[in-house]
Amino acid sequence: MNKLQIDIVSDVMCPWCIVGYKGLEAALEQLAPDIEATINWLPFELNPQMPIEGQDLKEHLIEKYGISEQQSVQNREMISQRGKDVGFDFNFSQHMRMINSFDLHRLLAWAKEQGKQHKLQMALFSAHFTDNQPLNEHATLIKIVASLDLDIAAAKDILDSDAYAEQVRAEQKLSREKGISSVPTFIINNKYSIAGGQTADTFKQLLTEITQEA
Repeated sequence: MNKLQIDIVSDVMCPWCIVGYKGLEAALEQLAPDIEATINWLPFELNPQMPIEGQDLKEHLIEKYGISEQQSVQNREMISQRGKDVGFDFNFSQHMRMINSFDLHRLLAWAKEQGKQHKLQMALFSAHFTDNQPLNEHATLIKIVASLDLDIAAAKDILDSDAYAEQVRAEQKLSREKGISSVPTFIINNKYSIAGGQTADTFKQLLTEITQEA
């Protein structure tokens, strides 16, 4: 059996991050038991200067990428189809907002110590993209934490302080130093990298090549 360490540089606000992960997940299922992977999520902020109230998603995409409203709609339709292809439901409502994800990354750093980082990452993706829950509101985050049987009081203390801020910033700095400037980026055994929301077939081919080379 070949064992891989896969670090995923990601932002919960990035739809391609969950699409890419689901492609990776499907590839690993097909490659089992010959290849087994340990998954670790690393922080990335798409919009570190975004205020806490966030911004209307459609407005944000048009402003940031200089696309038209029609192009924005077409992009979301394409992403929704890619989501269906990998078993993830996108529900792009008129009320979705792009927010700063720093607090989410702080909670994920804490959840990793509890052995529940991956479960929280998946729950946050679903809460944002499928259920349209406002992840910039602490009450929403506490409900998600509670659903995973994580310590509610500890989570509240983290959100009300700057706990794990230094760790998140240090991990982000390390990714930048490695030349990572977009997400998702999948780092295999701290040596190889795969960028973007790749398909299961692409992941399967690349992971097979990596293990053979190793």
